[in-house]
Amino acid sequence: MYVTSAESRVLSRVFGLLSEDLSEHDVREAVGHDLLELLQADYYASFVWQDKPGRFDKAVFLNMDPKNLAAYDSYFQYHDPITFKLQARREATLVTQVMPQRDLMRTEFFGDFLACDGLHWGVNAYSYVGDRNIGDIRIWRSRRRDNFDGHTLELLRLIEPAFTGALARADGITTGGAARGQSAELTLSVRELEIARMVADDLSDKEIAWRLGIEISTVRTHLKRIFAKLGVHRRSGVASLLARRR
Repeated sequence: MYVTSAESRVLSRVFGLLSEDLSEHDVREAVGHDLLELLQADYYASFVWQDKPGRFDKAVFLNMDPKNLAAYDSYFQYHDPITFKLQARREATLVTQVMPQRDLMRTEFFGDFLACDGLHWGVNAYSYVGDRNIGDIRIWRSRRRDNFDGHTLELLRLIEPAFTGALARADGITTGGAARGQSAELTLSVRELEIARMVADDLSDKEIAWRLGIEISTVRTHLKRIFAKLGVHRRSGVASLLARRR
């Protein structure tokens, strides 16, 4: 995965923010500003799924009309053709991966909710601890921009473990043995996570060094630290742990 210098600076801010002891609301609100910059997006919202009432709640949002969000809260979330499909994937997903844009644009949800604020191209990501959804990220671009792409998904997958960890800490959730390796993964630096992802994609040390513009010896130094933090001894162990998070 290639990360530009500008993206690296924003990622550093995001990881610094997510390492702080913030409330669940503040985690979801504060990270939104950086995500809009990182993903060159226009709109941001985040909700928490409530199992008992069967609804999304605790909305935080940027650049969206509160009255429009109130309509989502009372009506449109119950007539939403995309979000439950996105949530079921449990990973960063483009809206167009679950519904073609032309079909979405024909729906009441688009015409009377999304289009009211100018939301056109969307991507969502979800944080799970076990089977519990503890928060989500919903990011949209206006029609004048291009759709999000695979690089967007890679960036969100890079951030998601730290976002989940921050929400879990804020809510006093312990992940337990079912999430072996997850807490260790949260301690990886931005560069280590980037290299770990490349290892999981079966790239060699030489290929990783070429992509990142660094020495092979530097890659191997990072790998030693990654192995130690994840508690594994082989590249296959890194790939296995990250595969569980995808």
